[in-house]
Amino acid sequence: MTNPYARMALVASDTPNAQEAYDALLGQQDWCPLEEADVAVVLGGDGFMLQTLHAMLDVGRIIPAYGMNLGTVGFLMNRYDKRAVIANRLAKAHSKRIAPLRMEAILQDGEKQSLCAINEVSLLRETRQTAKIEVTVGSRVRIKELVGDGVLVATPAGSTAYNLSANGPILPLDSQMLALTPISPFRPRRWRGAILPDRMRIRLRVLDHEKRPVAAVADQKELRHIAEVTLEIAHDTELELLFDPGQSLEERIVAEQFVTD
Repeated sequence: MTNPYARMALVASDTPNAQEAYDALLGQQDWCPLEEADVAVVLGGDGFMLQTLHAMLDVGRIIPAYGMNLGTVGFLMNRYDKRAVIANRLAKAHSKRIAPLRMEAILQDGEKQSLCAINEVSLLRETRQTAKIEVTVGSRVRIKELVGDGVLVATPAGSTAYNLSANGPILPLDSQMLALTPISPFRPRRWRGAILPDRMRIRLRVLDHEKRPVAAVADQKELRHIAEVTLEIAHDTELELLFDPGQSLEERIVAEQFVTD
């Protein structure tokens, strides 16, 4: 099977394991810079894969990414094997497209910022004071005052990350749903979150934001002193991940729901 990618970039995190793998693979072929490549081979963990994908979003040039796990969990990655020929693995890999969340934020001073998140956007209290957040879904206010540590909105790809740790639901990758999950909620006491169609717009408005400041975190990027954020899926900006046969992201999401240890 012929490798469909003529120009390949090799990028690695700065951890010792990833750098060792980088050195081992460097001589396999002629690699090119990321900005000139048709595909990115990413060495590291999920955090570095997110960093690489965000770098593509930032410059507006998105290419397929094939990750090899040199981190801890490696949910977005493939198994690393220093004996494998990368071109052969790419020739057999299949792709999965995922759409990120787009966050439009308004800060307390009126400044507007736009960020994308592949996993989730979290609103988190900045001080010991609990956050108070108004939750609007579609055109209706659904919760007038959510009191707690914060709230997050997760994509299916990110539903097994922070969202799962906050007792949110795991979403199948093709579900076209979003998870809206409270973080340590105090009031309303019985509300445990919601699963929403990803075509719906979500607006989170911070109440009493001067006394109870809130930060917004889109994957690894943070904005402080938030007044409100609006969230919706960026269907016009899809990312492409490559996986080995039998190592699909769908299977990992299903398998995560049967972990018992």
